[in-house]
Amino acid sequence: MGFFDFLTGKGKDRGGVGGSPRKVANIAKRFELSGKTGQGSMSKVYRAYDREIGRNVCLKVLDKVKTKEFEARFPGLKKPSEGEICMALRHENIVRTYEHGLTTNGEPYIVMEWVDGYGLSYLVETRNAQLKGNRINYLSQLSDAVQYIHDSKYLHRDLCARNIMVNTEGVLKLIDFGLAIPYTPQFCAPGNRTGTKEIMAPELLARRTTDHRVDMFALGVTAYEMFTFSLPWERSMDSNEYSRRVMNTPPKNPKDVNKDLDDETAAVLLKGIAKVPTDRFGSAKAFKEALERLPRQDW
Repeated sequence: MGFFDFLTGKGKDRGGVGGSPRKVANIAKRFELSGKTGQGSMSKVYRAYDREIGRNVCLKVLDKVKTKEFEARFPGLKKPSEGEICMALRHENIVRTYEHGLTTNGEPYIVMEWVDGYGLSYLVETRNAQLKGNRINYLSQLSDAVQYIHDSKYLHRDLCARNIMVNTEGVLKLIDFGLAIPYTPQFCAPGNRTGTKEIMAPELLARRTTDHRVDMFALGVTAYEMFTFSLPWERSMDSNEYSRRVMNTPPKNPKDVNKDLDDETAAVLLKGIAKVPTDRFGSAKAFKEALERLPRQDW
């Protein structure tokens, strides 16, 4: 699987990185859609057969109006598109992106590898036996992906169980870079707190200056959920109420939620969701190293 080679210049605009050509595709003619696999606030995701290459792929079509509205949150900055960011990232624990461009209707689209497996959110919600003995393994793979993203000077900003897949071979794949931004001071300035409320760090909720530790907090929440089948704070349908809980109340002690947890594991989980950024793990690598020092997890 590799990049597509578009040499003729036909059916392209000039909206790629550095003014390079960007593919324009007729979705109805090129793809045979076999079912919608997901829908977010800004996109629709399909399993599709790509007639051009003869392969099943994951096709993401973004809402052009909502995408422009999101990118307008960064006035004066040239934010790379989701497709450009995805194409820049190549890691075994990040879903592989083959191509991005515009549909004939002007909608951004992204063509990715089809991941045959289950979403981590499904494994957690069903308390699936696949998690038994694999929590540290999966979180270590996820940490590798997050460290790579940060080393590549990006922030994911929506790192949660529903944006993680585990394929049939046990390889974890991080997906959905719709909220990803370059890791620069300009993009980390106060004000923008778009995302999934359950994984938003306190400094993000407070609209303060942020850094890579917003992803570390989200990684910590994801780990907490995997070990306890619960969130650190009680859910609320009211986003403001949930934010107040995160800001003003301590998280639930993971040992009170899962009696099988040892003290060392509970301490790692709590450090991962520390409210003060400097109290969290300083990097995904450090988080992975802490996980791998924990007692063997057979449950």
